[in-house]
Amino acid sequence: MKTVLIQCSPKKRFCASAYFLTLQKLFISGEKVSLKLRTPADHERILEEVKDAQNVVFCLPLFVDGIPSHVLAFLEKLEQYCVENHLHFNVYCVANNGFIEGKQNEPLMQNFEHFCARAGLTFGGGVGIGGGVMLNVTRILFVVEIALLVLNVAMSVIETGNFFPASSWLSFAENFALILYFNLGVLYYLARMGTAIRKGAYFGKKYTRILIPSFVFIICADIFFIISSILEGGIFRGWLSKKKVDAK
Repeated sequence: MKTVLIQCSPKKRFCASAYFLTLQKLFISGEKVSLKLRTPADHERILEEVKDAQNVVFCLPLFVDGIPSHVLAFLEKLEQYCVENHLHFNVYCVANNGFIEGKQNEPLMQNFEHFCARAGLTFGGGVGIGGGVMLNVTRILFVVEIALLVLNVAMSVIETGNFFPASSWLSFAENFALILYFNLGVLYYLARMGTAIRKGAYFGKKYTRILIPSFVFIICADIFFIISSILEGGIFRGWLSKKKVDAK
C-alpha cells in the first residue's frame, strides 16, 4: 500500500505541519512518500506520485478558517487530474491552527469533504489540532533537553568519571514526560488515524489540542507573539519596521 504525505505549509522550515507529518508517518506502514507543496512548481511531481497511491494525507495550517490559497490552487488541478484519470484514492487531513481549540479546523475539514465529493475521491477523515505553534515549539525544547543532557553527562565524566549523574537523568526524564504529556492528545489521534490509513478505512473528524489549561496557553502565546513581533521589526508584527516605497 502506497501513502503519499503532502506537507502544505508555505514556510520553508520549522513549521508545525512538518512536525505533525513526521509524527503521522510513525503510525503508517507500507510505502511512504513525503512531498512538499509550496509553489506551482511542486504540482507535477505530486500528481505523478498520487497516480498509483491508495492514500493521500494532507498536512496543512489553517488560514483564515480555511485552506491556504496555494493549496486551493493545487486542489483545483488535482480534482481535474483525478476525474480525467479515474483515480479513487482515500484522502486524509491533518490540520493545525494557532488557536487552542482544535475545533477551529472544522471549516477546513468540510472543504476537504466537498473537494473529495467533486473529485470522486473518498474522504477518510482527519485530525484538527489546536495550539499547533506551541506544540511545534515542544520539539525544539526536546532537542534542547537532549543537548543539555549530553553536556551534563560529558561534564560528569570529565569531573568524576560517572556516565549516569542521577540529577541530570532525572531532570531529563521529568522534562521529557512533560513534553510528552503536552503532545499526548495529538499522538493518540494520529496513532488512531494511522491505523485507519493502514486499513484504508474511514476515520472521521477528530479534534484535539495541546494539553495545557487555556489561561496558561493565552499567557504563553501572548509572550511568544510579542517576542516574535519584536524580532520581525516591531511590537505589532512589523509596524515599526522599515517599509518599502514603490517608485512611481
